[in-house]
Parts: sequence; structure tokens; C-alpha cells
Amino acid sequence: MKNLIMLFIFLFATMFFSANAQKRDKESLAKGMNFIETKTYSAEDDTKILELYKTLRVADVSDGLDMVGLPGTGLVDPAIHPDWVDLKDFSHVFRGISVTVRYVPTQKPALPAPGEDFSKWEGNFYNTFSHEAFTDLLRPGSAIVIDDVEERDIGSIGSNNILFWYSLGGVGVVTDAGARDTDEVALERVPLYVRKKGRGIRPGRNEIESVNRPVSIGGVLVCPGDVVIGDGDGVVVVPRAVAEQVAKYANEILTKDKAGRKALYESLGRPLDKTVK
Repeated sequence: MKNLIMLFIFLFATMFFSANAQKRDKESLAKGMNFIETKTYSAEDDTKILELYKTLRVADVSDGLDMVGLPGTGLVDPAIHPDWVDLKDFSHVFRGISVTVRYVPTQKPALPAPGEDFSKWEGNFYNTFSHEAFTDLLRPGSAIVIDDVEERDIGSIGSNNILFWYSLGGVGVVTDAGARDTDEVALERVPLYVRKKGRGIRPGRNEIESVNRPVSIGGVLVCPGDVVIGDGDGVVVVPRAVAEQVAKYANEILTKDKAGRKALYESLGRPLDKTVK
């Protein structure tokens, strides 16, 4: 009899705590809940990873992803392309560690209040709703990955802010939407990969939703800390969990490719360029 009573108490307690836990979960869900953890890495860890990728091309990395069992994973939609290309020094090429930001369409008024100065309204919108909080996370080697509103004509990236990001250590910028001032950006030589040209300002068009959370860019999941590579072939993203293994295979592929092309250069009497040295 005593055992039955104890069993009843145990079952009642289990049901009670389960019900409370379920209630708490529903409350948490109602407030919004993230299910993919954001992992953080030290600057030293990032530097070690980037050293493994310092000469790798998008094609090499794509092959490396195949070899670890992730074919097609990380290959960003080719519509997202380099906005400018430098075939002399390859200064459009970058390898970096992702810092992510997501902007979404705004539901806030797109005009100042009656009698309000436009410049004041614009500045307040930038500072309050469509700011750049992610810049606090930038450091040497950062790749800025921006999930933006591709359906609208928004120039979230321009020659001023992209150069500021560069000054903070950003090595390249990737967006699934647009950028403006692209002539000046090309002269500034900041690597930029976009889907299209943009013209409109952010106020009245988008607002910031999250920083350093997983985003989707050109059909690819990008998590903070992933390795991002951009060159004339487009953009590839390497999940941090397999970054070392992918780099190992990719470097082996590149070494063989260089040797093969060097032999062809020599047989054709062509001067060696930096891609085969």
C-alpha cells in the first residue's frame, strides 16, 4: 500500500512539473524563441582558421565540401556576384569569418510626422530602427553577411558605411539584396558581393531584426563564425564545424591544380603568374 501511495505521488508530481514546464515553454514561445545556438570564437581561433584559407579559391573550397560529404552545401546562389572584379591584383577576393545581420521590411511610417524636419526624422530612423549594431562585433578578418529585403530597392550598403566597416577590420561584404554608390565602392576596393544595384535609403524601407544570428543568403544557411570566401566564381560558406577538414582537402586540391597548370604554362612558354607560383 505504501508503495502504491509513493507511486501515485511520483506520478502526480511528474504530471504537475510537466504541465508547468509546458506552460513555461508556451510562454517562451509566445515571446519568441531561437532554436539554433550562436557560438562564439576568439580572435585567435578565427586567425588560425583564416590562415588555412589564405590562398584558397571558391572552387577549391567547393571541392573540399564535397569531400567531407557536403556537396552543394554552402554554394550561394550565383546571382549574388562580385560587384567589381580586379583581374590584376585580385583585390575583389576575400576570405573572412562571418558576422551576420538581418534587416526586414518595416511597418513604420515612411514619412516624417507633420511639421517634422526630414533630416531629423531620417537620422532618428537610422539610429533607432535601422542601425548598424553589428559594427561593434567587427574585427580584423570579419566578413559582413547581410540578409536584407531583396524584393525592394534599398541601398543598405553605400560607399560611406562600407568603408567604415573596412576600417574596423571587415574584409568583405555579402548581401542577398542591393548596394548603392557602387562606382565609388569599386574605387575604394572593398570586396562587395550583391544580388543587384540598390538606390533607396534604409529609413522607411527596412529595420534591423537581429545581429549575429543564423541568416539565409542565396539559399545558404550562414551562422556567425562560419568561413566565407568570395571570388570571381561567387561566394561559398563553410560551416565552422568542418572548416579545418574542408581546408585540408581544399589545399591539397589547389596544390595539385597549381602544379598541373604550371607545367602547362611552361610547355606553352607562358610567363608564370601568381596563380601558379
